[in-house]
Amino acid sequence: MAEKKYSCEWLGRTLTISTGKFAQQATASVTVRYGDTVILATVVQTKEAKEGMDYFPLFVGYEERLYAAGMIKGSRWIKREGRPSDESVLAARLVDRAIRPLFNQQSRQDVQIILTVLSADNENDPELVSLLAASATLAISNINWAGPIAGIKIGRVNGGLVFNPSQEQEKLSDLDLTVAGADNKIIMLEAGAKEVAESDALAAMKQALKEMKPALDLIKKMQAELKLNINEGAISQSRPQADLSEDERQAQKLAQDWLAKNAAQYLFAKEIPTDKKQERKARVTAIKEEAVNYLLGKKVEVVLAKKITDELAPKIVEAEVTRGILERGERVDGRKLDEIRPLSSEVAILPRTHGSALFQRGETQVLSTVTLGSPGDEQFLENLEGKSTKKYMHHYNFPPYSVGEVKPMFGPSRRDIGHGALAEKALRPVLPNEEEFPYTIRVVSEVLGSNGSSSMGSTCGSSLALMDAGVPIKKAVAGIAMGLASTPGMKDWKIITDLQDLEDGEGGMDFKVAGTREGITAIQLDTKTLGLPLELVAETLERAKKARLEILAGMNKLISAPRPELSPYAPRIISFKIDPSRIGEVIGTGGKIINGIIKDTGVTIDISDEGLVSICSTNAEGMEKAKQMIEDILREFKPGETFRGKVTRVMDFGVIVSLPGGNDGMVHVSEMAPYRVGSPADLLKIGDEVEVCVKGVEDDRVSLTMKGLDGNSELWKDEKGKQESGFGGFGGFSRGGRSNHDHNHRDRDNRHGFRR
Repeated sequence: MAEKKYSCEWLGRTLTISTGKFAQQATASVTVRYGDTVILATVVQTKEAKEGMDYFPLFVGYEERLYAAGMIKGSRWIKREGRPSDESVLAARLVDRAIRPLFNQQSRQDVQIILTVLSADNENDPELVSLLAASATLAISNINWAGPIAGIKIGRVNGGLVFNPSQEQEKLSDLDLTVAGADNKIIMLEAGAKEVAESDALAAMKQALKEMKPALDLIKKMQAELKLNINEGAISQSRPQADLSEDERQAQKLAQDWLAKNAAQYLFAKEIPTDKKQERKARVTAIKEEAVNYLLGKKVEVVLAKKITDELAPKIVEAEVTRGILERGERVDGRKLDEIRPLSSEVAILPRTHGSALFQRGETQVLSTVTLGSPGDEQFLENLEGKSTKKYMHHYNFPPYSVGEVKPMFGPSRRDIGHGALAEKALRPVLPNEEEFPYTIRVVSEVLGSNGSSSMGSTCGSSLALMDAGVPIKKAVAGIAMGLASTPGMKDWKIITDLQDLEDGEGGMDFKVAGTREGITAIQLDTKTLGLPLELVAETLERAKKARLEILAGMNKLISAPRPELSPYAPRIISFKIDPSRIGEVIGTGGKIINGIIKDTGVTIDISDEGLVSICSTNAEGMEKAKQMIEDILREFKPGETFRGKVTRVMDFGVIVSLPGGNDGMVHVSEMAPYRVGSPADLLKIGDEVEVCVKGVEDDRVSLTMKGLDGNSELWKDEKGKQESGFGGFGGFSRGGRSNHDHNHRDRDNRHGFRR
């Protein structure tokens, strides 16, 4: 196919979608250019379905290429890109969450979408352009997908909304919201915010649906003109009847009728306990067993009976759970639609961590711990935006025992990375700034039990643990996951608070909202519908606020403010500013001076380019010593100050005496005693300790005197070194060992090492 291009002006920049040139063996491919950011999107679908799989096999990959930003990897030994960064994983997840609901979930054909960043201008977000590219390539493919959709980013600067903001605008923004949707329906949300009100967030979403229309219309135009397999959004919910044999068709009807008649009795039976997930799973198991027994009684072969039951039972159970909520306002576990499961929390439960908390909501149980480190413990990042650092990290672990399973453990999954990033985003707005609290902060949330929104449990646990650690966060943060029961086409729907297990089915959503009492700090929405109307989103935000305030009230009863003192096991940090132009004096050639201080005191020292010095240690004495050593190096000597120092050099016109911070000063022979000293060597030798007073400082040269100081009285006993004749004429010695004698001696002095 010849290359075809489609362009429009969108929010002040040109958006161009091209196809037919790159990756011609893929099922479909496009490149999308916005500004100078270019994304290649490819999709491939296998011809054969996978047997024995109980989910739709979709994989979305996001590939950052450093050449896109004109960069070569900074590692000295490895120059090619390695495993995807966390940022790449999060970008892939964002696109996945936006497009996944629009596929035929009954399909078992592999679909792989790969998004490759070919060019990045550091102005237009590759993540957003990738979302558009994925939508465009699916729209022109022959894959059954109910799109297209579009996406847009929203910021808020000085109270005004900014759409597809630049990086500079993002730095000034108190809102970072990504919306995906189509035709006035929202299908995916991702947001970080600085305590934004629910009404303001909703207004931004409403305007976003209007502002994304040019991009959506461009994809629709491309789709229509290429005349490929454009579907109308119809998604098959079961295997076509033509694929079934007569025996299968009869067995399916028998199973369907029995399940439809009896499933609700098992699910909502009042006399059967429903407090635990295992109890509810046992009910589903009982439904399947009884259905199989019924089919066996109808002379259906056992293999076919189990196969048909396994296919139908989950769908009918989901349908009955939804019907119970919609028609009777009844949940399987007996809760009201707006009721949160029982809450409990503990803090300071681990003896040697810097902070710890256990948060539990129903059967979701999360242990969060805080570790405080020096500024030098910050994480170094390298991506398309260049090199940067990160001082606050939240890591999330989801071991298989948390859901009662046995599985191999291969490190954090994409889900683990995503859930950790969401909790991190929720807490970031309340963290202290670097000058107020210079520590590097790492929070780890261990999911000990999971049944509904462990990411929001991690948010609550992190907030408690940070307070327990004495981190001066501005406010407590909590989060809740909201669910949904709905009919096809959203003709009827009801929102549920704090969803769990059986409630997360077709026609549902996982709408997570985190924040403080004052406003939202993070949002993440996934849905199993073809899009949510704005009135549903508005009600969800208000219901989530009510639940969040209830959780915060419980958390505040346990600990309402950060502890005034850090854990005794946490390092302490002393921070102070120095003149940035003098940083080199503290560092020394090849780091010799600063490394010497570190070795001598056992501390860690970090110095920012702005001159902020941070000394970190669990040893208070060592920290104070290191601070004094740095201050001594940078000391501005003043006349009248006295010191005790060692003689480091003896010359025929005076002696060099060591001063604090590796500095030196000169005592001229005429200033060595209350009497005339003939030769400095007659009075002093290298290694002698003497008391000196700063006589004067001129052009960074320090002149010293020993006269009039009681500390030298023993030295002058018997008028040691006294001589009737002598010579004079030397006026001082510079800081750091620079000489002040006349030009005739300058070369000789330098040969003898006067310079530091």
